[in-house]
Amino acid sequence: MERFYLIVGHVGRVELLVPQGARLVQLRIKDQPDAEVRRQIARARDFCAVYGAQLVVNDYWQAALDLKCDFVHLGQEDMDRADFDALRRAGVRYGLSTHDEAELDRALALDPAYVALGPVYPTLLKKMAWEPQGLDRVRRWKERAGAVPLVAIGGLTIERLPGVFAAGADSAAVVTDIQTAEDPEARTRAWVTACKT
Repeated sequence: MERFYLIVGHVGRVELLVPQGARLVQLRIKDQPDAEVRRQIARARDFCAVYGAQLVVNDYWQAALDLKCDFVHLGQEDMDRADFDALRRAGVRYGLSTHDEAELDRALALDPAYVALGPVYPTLLKKMAWEPQGLDRVRRWKERAGAVPLVAIGGLTIERLPGVFAAGADSAAVVTDIQTAEDPEARTRAWVTACKT
């Protein structure tokens, strides 16, 4: 699994940042009509194909199926609505969010492509119902997940990256640090480089 996992909220950011070296990118669209969601997913799918990047569609698993995307990310509430049999039949891989032991057990039972744990650190982007998880929990999650890749998310910075990987995370998902950067393109390149060391 790619060590750098970029998360963006609009296809325009996919087109801006994938050329900077991001090879795993999640499109996390919020509060848009279905037609706009599907337009963005289709455009991101085609753009990522050109650059050899893996697109992960957040939440909209049915649109991902319809548009022949091959990877989705589902939160716990989305898992309640998702048709996992349909995803499996179509060969669509899925990553699953987890925040506590029960959610991790549920996620691992579904044979995911990865499990995500967050927020590892305090995060500014969205109000979270969970306290920061910390590196000890990253270690515990990796022990429990075994061969299933573990994605760390929430409050990650390049400076925190060595500790996150040392604790066992296979991939670092980044939202705010790039979204709020003065030069998102340069920041993306810095992340790509940092994740290779």
